[in-house]
Amino acid sequence: MSEIIDDAATIAPHPAFAIEGAGRSGRWLVTCDHASNAVPDWVAGGDLGLPPADMARHIAWDPGAAGVARGLARRLDSPCILSRFSRLVIDANRGEDDPTLLMRLYDGTVIPANRHADAAERVRRLKRLHRPYHAACEALAARRADTVICAIHSFTPQLAGRPPRPWHLGILHSHRDSRLALPLIARLRAEPGLCIGDNEPYSGHLPGDSIDRHALAQGRPNVLIELRNDLVATPGAQADWAARLAAILAEVLDLSGL
Repeated sequence: MSEIIDDAATIAPHPAFAIEGAGRSGRWLVTCDHASNAVPDWVAGGDLGLPPADMARHIAWDPGAAGVARGLARRLDSPCILSRFSRLVIDANRGEDDPTLLMRLYDGTVIPANRHADAAERVRRLKRLHRPYHAACEALAARRADTVICAIHSFTPQLAGRPPRPWHLGILHSHRDSRLALPLIARLRAEPGLCIGDNEPYSGHLPGDSIDRHALAQGRPNVLIELRNDLVATPGAQADWAARLAAILAEVLDLSGL
């Protein structure tokens, strides 16, 4: 299994995910759906047909997100769960019926090993990776009645042929539940020098995605944070953002009364 990942994690019994701090007492659950660019050896021989440079890009994972997620969870004294497979193998942030679950083309790059992946291959990846990851997410979320979910992602500063993205952070939320996201956006916009996106660079509601499945369906307070990946390119930057966000998230949650 080839992999680039920000730092070592405690590997859970199933290789689909890693859990850090399962016994921590905090009410947060920090998730990182695109933590890794690993390709299991049973998927196309461990090679999706892309060169290492492409596998290191945002198309294969969310660079920097795992380090931020781990640091954030530690500071919030809460558990963190991270995927251990590339989003190009199967996208952990997509519902099972989403047509982009197995991407064949992403940001101008064709994914050779996915071009002819059939229904049986899709089910195989669901059973061995996607479903175990989400079962673990739900078990962690259900450990206490007042769980708050914070999903950590990162985005590329510019997609091919598209304008540059100016936001340092994007706060994504669904119209079904903005209780935590809207006060967080307001608080972050009070920070000097930050450009904050409200449902930018993506929409915050995707039916069947991780937040929909583990937060909205159960009424759990939630927020999805997208960090521009050039800002979290080093372990030091990831630690700094984790510390900054942990303090702000704790403050906003306390003031929200949720």
